[in-house]
Order: sequence, then C-alpha cells, then structure tokens
Amino acid sequence: MVEILRYTFFQNALIGAVLISICCGILGTYIVTRRLVFISGGITHASFGGLGLGFFLGINPVITAIIFSVASAFGVEILSSRYKVREDSAIAAFWALGMALGIIFIFMSPGFTPSLTEFLFGNILTITQSDLIWFSGFCLLLMVFSYIFIRPIIFIAFDAEFSKVNRLPVKLIEYVMLTFIAIGIVLSIRMIGIVLLMSVLTLPQIISNIFFNDYIKIIFSSVLISVFACTGGLFISYFLNVPAGACIVLILSVIFISAKLALFIANKTIASKQ
Repeated sequence: MVEILRYTFFQNALIGAVLISICCGILGTYIVTRRLVFISGGITHASFGGLGLGFFLGINPVITAIIFSVASAFGVEILSSRYKVREDSAIAAFWALGMALGIIFIFMSPGFTPSLTEFLFGNILTITQSDLIWFSGFCLLLMVFSYIFIRPIIFIAFDAEFSKVNRLPVKLIEYVMLTFIAIGIVLSIRMIGIVLLMSVLTLPQIISNIFFNDYIKIIFSSVLISVFACTGGLFISYFLNVPAGACIVLILSVIFISAKLALFIANKTIASKQ
C-alpha cells in the first residue's frame, strides 16, 4: 500500500481529496442549513449543459459548465424571488434544461468525447497538477471569504428574515454563496461526478449534525469525515478498479447508517435504565 503513494497521480488524487473535503465541508454546511439541497442538485445537473456545449465548441468544458452553473443558480433565485415561480418548479426547469442541452450538444459534437464518463461518474485518479492549482485557489478564496463573513453567513443560514431586520447584506451574501456553490460543484464534478456529487455535498454534514448543532463544529467535523471517506474511497477504488466517487459515497452511507444506529441503541439503553 505504501508503494501506491509514490505514484504522482495518486498523490494528486490525495491532495484533491483534501481540497474537495474542505470545499464541500464549507459549502455543504451552508447548503444543508439553508435547505438548499435540491438547488445544489439542480445546479449540478444543469452544469451538464455547459459540459456538452464545451465539447461541442471544442473548448474547455469546465469554463462553459461554470457559466451554466452560475446562470442556473441566479436563474432559480430570480424566478423564485422576483417572478414568484415556485422554487422547486424553477429548479426542475433548469435541471431538465441543462440535461437536455447537454445530451443534444454531446450528440452533435464531432468525434468521440473520451472524458465524458469522468464528468458523469468522476475519476479523481485522473486529475492533474493544473486542476489542483485551480482548485487550491478556489478553496483559498472560499476559506478567506468564509472566515471574514462567518457571522453574517451563520445568521443568514439559520434565519434570513431576521438577518434582513438587522440590516445584514442578505442578498449579497446569498448571491456570493450561490456563486461559490456553482463554481465548487463544477470543479468537483471531475473528481466525484454529476451523479454522486450531491451526496458528497450533504452526507458529511448530515452525519455531523447527529453529534453537533454548532455551525462551525459541523464544518470542521464534516471536513474530517469527508477526508476519511475520500481517502478511503481512493484506496478501495484503486485496488478494486471501480469508480472512486461511488466508493466515497458508499463509505459516507455506511458511516451515516452506523451513526444513526449507534445513536438509536444509545437512546434505547438510556431509556431502559430510566
């Protein structure tokens, strides 16, 4: 097992696992607290349209996917807040539109798109140092912003209306966080895949919330859980030759079920003693 760590591609994958854990730890806590899980799923699938456009135009699909994701995030917000469209309906519309455009563009793209499966199911073992540089810059920017505005973010995450009464820049924080979510999703797709990314964004926080109610504690604990699941999933995927994203989600699911079962047994034991 130690010999694997000598390979550059596996070292890149481990660094990527830590970066995606930090990214999903910060963004996922905000998503779960604000109950934006469905929105994050809509953004994830809407980005497929940007990926397809990138393949069709012969340019970097990550760039077009980011544009699609950010536009979808703001589109959902504008439709629901200004035009009184139900939020779930707006999300479903962008979700379906992105997937439909992605399929059309891909089928119209000349030649074969060999990296398409990486975006659908993820392949963290194929990330390059260039990917890590971009992801590192994004994570650094996200951490700096979160550190500076942590108190308004917490207030808005728990009660946006109360934050408006206290004259906090609610809309600005919401739009910035939506932008971070959209970009973070696109940068993580290559590693986890469109199909499974929503689980990585939410399961660590759901597990952490079993034991903690403090926002900051949930961030740190979910990052640790993500690092454990991502590194464990990497080793399993390497030895079994299966997608890493699926292994990561499987480990997170086992941790969640185990934590809930342990909590249930503990509560039953306490209740029986009383």
